[in-house]
Amino acid sequence: MARGILAVLSIALTVFALADCVQTQDDKVRGVPKWAWIVLIVLIPWVGPLTWLFVGKERSWWGRGSSGSPGPRRDGPLAPDEDPEFLRKLDEDIRRERRERRERGEGPGDSGELDDGPGDGGTDTGRSA
Repeated sequence: MARGILAVLSIALTVFALADCVQTQDDKVRGVPKWAWIVLIVLIPWVGPLTWLFVGKERSWWGRGSSGSPGPRRDGPLAPDEDPEFLRKLDEDIRRERRERRERGEGPGDSGELDDGPGDGGTDTGRSA
């Protein structure tokens, strides 16, 4: 039973490392050429796949510890709701839409929408103090 589990683990590790090696760009491969890594992964069980996973490929997360530089940082907002320019444009669009609706004579009750956003001049929301 234990031999079967070890055999399955060895095959799974080999397949994973082989797939990772084949999908890796050539400029990210370290040490020997990619074809040599493929041969090592397939012919030397456990040692070949583990060596590939730890040594054979440049990994961006590898140098994030105390030694080495952190990986690439993203500049700017991470999401649209963190982007001040997007929020400003969104607020302008909402105000323009409300102004046009008022000019056409449609009230907030005509379309089923509430008009209690930040740009409505502080209307009463129905809450008692």
